[in-house]
Amino acid sequence: MIEGDATLTFLALLLVLLVLSGFRIANQYERAVVLRLGKYQRTAGPGLYYLIPLVDRRWKVDLRTMTTEVGQQEAITKDNVPVKINAVIWRRIVNPQRAVIEVANVGESVIQVAVTALRNVIGQHTLDDVLKEQETIAQALQTSIDRVTEPWGVKVERVQMRNVEIPESMQRAMAQEAEALREKRARKIKAEAEVEAAALLRQAAEIIMHSPAGLELRRMQMITEVGAEQNTMTIIMMPSEFVEMARAFSVRKADGA
Repeated sequence: MIEGDATLTFLALLLVLLVLSGFRIANQYERAVVLRLGKYQRTAGPGLYYLIPLVDRRWKVDLRTMTTEVGQQEAITKDNVPVKINAVIWRRIVNPQRAVIEVANVGESVIQVAVTALRNVIGQHTLDDVLKEQETIAQALQTSIDRVTEPWGVKVERVQMRNVEIPESMQRAMAQEAEALREKRARKIKAEAEVEAAALLRQAAEIIMHSPAGLELRRMQMITEVGAEQNTMTIIMMPSEFVEMARAFSVRKADGA
């Protein structure tokens, strides 16, 4: 009798432990996809939920935004230039049921889709576009990847290209092109300055033609500037008109005295 009671107690205790083992807790950022006898039952969480022991199975899904790095990939641009590109994808699961049932490995699947999309999108743009329009290309990548991953319950929030490598020969060619453009810009600026200077000189000449005294004033100003230098001997050639005017002024002054 005692042995029978001990057996019943043990079985009861085992049953209680089995029942209690069905309780589970999901964090706020987690969801549990529950399958009952292999068939989708519900999505549980956050908080406390219950699984029927030996009947229900669950898969935890993290709903937080995750980053997926796409390793360096080789691609050919529209103008047949080989480039190597790294990219980073920010993704988030928005439908836990699909993320568990529709795809075996969400992270790996997203990477493979990103590799294919990266090569396709780069092939539609020239090298200049890849270097200058990275935000536009990243947006096109995001749209392309998100279109494929949507049936899996995955939302691609952002795609960014981290590094773009081009062949050394192309780098040298681009450096030479940039140098030629800088030289061209410098020559253009110098030519524009010469044109402006010539226009100002022409304007000054027209003013002097209408006022000959202005020429003499300018000459006197230049003589003053030259005389300001030390150890400088200046020889002044005065026009005969000035000499005659000075002589007449001296005679008139002497007569008045």
